[in-house]
Amino acid sequence: MSGDEPNNSQSMFSNVHSFMGVPVSRDVENADLIVVGIPYDLGTTGRAGTRHGPQAVRLASANLRWEMREKRHPWGYSAFERLKVVDFGDLEFPPGESEDMVKRVIDNVESIHASGKKTLCIGGDHFITLPLLRAVHKHRGALALVQFDAHTDTYEESDKYDHGGMFHLAPKERLIEPGCSIQLGIRTAYDHECHDFKVIPADQLNDMTISDIQFEVMQCVGNMPIYLTFDIDCLDPAYAPGTGTPVVGGISSDRALKIIRSLKGLNVVGADVVEVAPAYDHAEITALAAATIGLELIHLMGSA
Repeated sequence: MSGDEPNNSQSMFSNVHSFMGVPVSRDVENADLIVVGIPYDLGTTGRAGTRHGPQAVRLASANLRWEMREKRHPWGYSAFERLKVVDFGDLEFPPGESEDMVKRVIDNVESIHASGKKTLCIGGDHFITLPLLRAVHKHRGALALVQFDAHTDTYEESDKYDHGGMFHLAPKERLIEPGCSIQLGIRTAYDHECHDFKVIPADQLNDMTISDIQFEVMQCVGNMPIYLTFDIDCLDPAYAPGTGTPVVGGISSDRALKIIRSLKGLNVVGADVVEVAPAYDHAEITALAAATIGLELIHLMGSA
């Protein structure tokens, strides 16, 4: 086994420094997909602490490392045999410097996508998706957004750095096409009359068949390149208590995984998992859910 390959035959829990034990490297030339941590939570309006999310998700991923060389059920393949994945580590920015964080996210992620690579980013609060969309858009053009969330995050009154206003700003900057974008799991108030996104609320999402959900998503996004963002508060707090703004009535982790798997073959060029606040977690179930969703997203991006 070469030094560039994760050695999972020894112990799942030795040297847990990266997501799924993949190599830690900022040399992305020979990689296909790059995992990036963004430990930022100054956009938070509820309970803070998501700056510790990337570390918690990476640690929880150790529970999944044993099967990374196996054909993952029910995909029928290991994404790590199709894609060379590296962990870029966390982006560094001075504490309290939101503007610097935005610049560093754009600079680093833009350079990754400039060479045709894909990214899986781990937050951090949901505000990080705005600079991520700016970076990905520069080389992918306008994107369709698939958003798993309890909130629409289209609140016009949100401040400049706020995890409730990214998807009000992103269409104005022409980063995403709202008519080709869909929000899944919403269960908080928004202005229905001036809302340009397709929405499947959580109560409907819980009652629909997976095939019906798949149809609605595919009809909406068409053939556009897709950015998929997963706010962990899309899950019901029973499955993800460790988040800043938990809202009851969400979907189960099982349903989330089934929906992601149903999107196999779509052109997902970038993704993120955000809003894990480990201080409010119990038995690491939120971090494990996020790590598992991240693993599924890697398989999804390896399916196209």
